[in-house]
Parts: sequence; structure tokens; C-alpha cells
Amino acid sequence: MEIKPINFEAPTEEAPAILLPVAASIFSERAARFASLADGHKLADWLHFLEQLTRAQHDALQSLPELPPISAAALEQARQHHMPPLNASAAERPAVWRDVLRQLIAALLPWAPESSLPLLTGLAEADDIRLESLADGLLHGEPDPAAAGELPLVGAALQVVFTARAARLDATQLQKLDTPGVCPCCGSLPVASIVRLGSAINNLRYLHCSLCNTEWNVTRATCTTCGDEKELVLQQIEGGNGAVRAETCGSCKSYLKIVYQDKDPRVDPVADDLATLALDLLVDEAGFGRSGPNLLLFGGSA
Repeated sequence: MEIKPINFEAPTEEAPAILLPVAASIFSERAARFASLADGHKLADWLHFLEQLTRAQHDALQSLPELPPISAAALEQARQHHMPPLNASAAERPAVWRDVLRQLIAALLPWAPESSLPLLTGLAEADDIRLESLADGLLHGEPDPAAAGELPLVGAALQVVFTARAARLDATQLQKLDTPGVCPCCGSLPVASIVRLGSAINNLRYLHCSLCNTEWNVTRATCTTCGDEKELVLQQIEGGNGAVRAETCGSCKSYLKIVYQDKDPRVDPVADDLATLALDLLVDEAGFGRSGPNLLLFGGSA
């Protein structure tokens, strides 16, 4: 049976440089992956919580009011200056992200342990100034350590809005940036890379954006942080099936996980990353630093 690309629409005639997220399924399929990964896992309760959070993201995305499109002039300006059209660290965020955050919290309250209720209710009642401050810190790579428990929810809400905006773009009007390790759509860092299956993209590697879920093609066996090709090593947990590995670079001492659809066609860059924290510990202890964040885990960044 032919295995088709998950969550993305790709033309069959040639390999696309950029794959935009499919709003109808990106979060629902990720939630199903979290549920599968939780079965028998030591962190099952947490993975099930993330399953519920991701299902809430799906529902929020489906009910999201239509956002204003990016103007043709803004798109052309981004192209001319080699900038991402949804520049997350520079452009003004749609205020609706705060409504999405409160919607996510309301969906999680029935599932949340009693110990987390004060955090959830406090975040739901926070004023706009504080919420925007938390978002600013997260998107500028300067998260507030005192808000460690709140930031994954802020990140989840921002993912919904930026994914919705990215899904409405035309991939043919986008271009990869001069810095290959940065999302051409929103300028964020990748959470992981994925080697995909499919008639047009078979065995190709794509970086997966930590914020808007866009993917962009990058050369395999090349460090996505510094471009080195000689000091790369793939590491994995002993006894694993090889579906998730850490690509470490001896030159810049960074690492990023890479997931393989030929080992497991259901792999998801976000979910499988969080289900393999033991691999992070392994490479951290060897002296490597993570090069891209997972917004659903505070501390899961460089």
C-alpha cells in the first residue's frame, strides 16, 4: 500500500521546497499520535495531557474566525528582502490568540489534575498586557523562567493562530531564506526534521517549524545550524526502532532530532520529540545543546 505524506499537500510532479500545514488535520493527527505514544510509556499521563491539549488546538483552529489575509504588497516586500511574510518576532500578532488561549484552558480544565487548576485559572484571568509579555518572551527566545508552567499553553495558542495563517498562504509564492535553518513562513526555528515518504518527496528531509507547522526542504547529512557536513553523528536510544534519532554536530555542538517515516509512517516531529526526552538527556550529557524549541515544553529549546 502506498504511504502518502501526512498532514501536507504536495504536488506529484516535483518535490516542493515548502510544505504548508493542512489546517483540517495537522492537530487532530498529532493528537492521535500522542495517544499512541502514551500507551505503555513512562510519561503516559503527561502525553495524554498533551493529547488533550492538541485536540483542543484542533477544535480551536476549526472554530477560529477568518483572519485578514496578508496583502500582495506585504508578500512581495518579504520576497524582495528575503524575509518571512509572517515574521513572528517582528509582525503584530492577531489579538485573537488570547481568545484561543482561554479556549484551550477551558477545554483542559476537566482533564487537569487538581494541582494545576490554580495555574490554569490564573492564566485564563491574566490581563492582556501580561499575556502579550509572555508571548513576546517566547517568540523572541527570551522566555520568562518564572512562567515555566504557563508558557506551553501560550505556545500552543500561538501555534493555532500562526498555523491558520500559514495554511492560507500559497507555497509557490514563498521562498527559502538565506538562513536555511529558519522557517521561510514565520522566521521561527524548527522543532525537528522529518525524512518523508511519498511519490514526490520520498526520502527527502524537511525541517518542521516549531510555531506555524510549515516544513521546508533541507539537504540531508548537513548540520541545520552551522552547515557542517563532516562532524555529524546520528544517535538513538538503545533498543529503539530508529524512527527518532538525534543529529549531533561536533563542529557547533548543537543537535536536533530527526524522525523517519520509513521506520514509522505515523511519526510526528512534535509528538515524537516529546516522547523521546531520554534521547535529549543522552546528547545533553555528551555536551550538545538543542538548536530549536518545542513550544509545548518549557526548556525544550536552545
